Amino acid sequence: MRDAAAPVSLRVPFGALDADYRERRAAIDGALSRVLLRGRFILGEEVASFERELAAGLGVARVVACASGTDAIALALLAAGVDPDDEVLLPANACVPVIAGVRLAGARPRLADVDRETLTLGRAEAERALTPGVRFLLAVHLYGGLADVPGLAALALEIGGTLLEDCAQSLGASAAGRKAGSLATAAAFSFYPTKNLGAYGDGGAVASDDPAIARRVERLRQYGWSRRDFSEIEGRNSRMDELQAAILRAKLPFLDEDNARRREIGERYDEAFAALPVGRLRPRPGTTSAPHLYPVRTAARDTLARHLALRGVETAIHYPLPLHLQPAYAFLGHRRGDFPVAEEACETVLSLPLYPRMSDEQVEEVSSGVREFFERGR
Repeated sequence: MRDAAAPVSLRVPFGALDADYRERRAAIDGALSRVLLRGRFILGEEVASFERELAAGLGVARVVACASGTDAIALALLAAGVDPDDEVLLPANACVPVIAGVRLAGARPRLADVDRETLTLGRAEAERALTPGVRFLLAVHLYGGLADVPGLAALALEIGGTLLEDCAQSLGASAAGRKAGSLATAAAFSFYPTKNLGAYGDGGAVASDDPAIARRVERLRQYGWSRRDFSEIEGRNSRMDELQAAILRAKLPFLDEDNARRREIGERYDEAFAALPVGRLRPRPGTTSAPHLYPVRTAARDTLARHLALRGVETAIHYPLPLHLQPAYAFLGHRRGDFPVAEEACETVLSLPLYPRMSDEQVEEVSSGVREFFERGR
């Protein structure tokens, strides 16, 4: 294996938001200038235009922008009628912002294990976790792949519940020709800077074909106002600012191109790792992913990460601790062993660099580093 003291000829950062800006600098600078010269910064023309343009791209009737993806989950649940006694079923290996959104809506989380091949929630796993209190199922699409939407939708119908999507990591993915975000009663999106469509700060949105849900989200995001200074319901401050909306509008036309590059990189990794003893995620049948991350699974995760770091390759872990073992959620009463697949994933998953501005040389550097680790021994 490469000597630890050997010089690194090519560095591969885990992300490169600066390179992303340089690639689209003219469009983004123009968008920012447009807002600054107009002099309106909250819920103006840019936000309204972004909502219309994203809705058209998703194939839904309405998109309502808000301050973050976490708020989007909370607002979607509240607009869909969640009550404090309701349970919301979600996967135990999701990131903390997902369960935080459920709690912000005042509901009680109900955790479930996940499918081993996709690390997303399926009908079988959801059924095992059901209680009489579950009224909402949250299909969390992880890593750019989709949860079992048909199975979860059928289950929601059977129990008289409501299916919602969390599309924070799957913008551009599809199932049977329909885009993620159009597959359930409502969907939540995040535009955190590292997402496939990222702002230069926090941002989120709720998508829905139900006009009543969209109208309620509009009111909830701004103090419950039906008109200025007139609150018909209790709301909050969860507004997307005009600068973020303008940036997102500038980047939205490039989303398909960027996702295609992400898929290309993912396919090159798939080919490079096909004969290696490393676990890779499988897309669900009939779906097209929009890779947000490229996780591999190995019991030697920490050693592999150190090996790649010596070669100048940055990696990350998504996510190191499942939700039921987070101290903040000890009140749910779970213990280690309750969700074995989620726990194993959190102990073995390592995310490799994957972003549109990666060069072919950088992709090969990552691939050769992983191959070297397994082929020459640890």
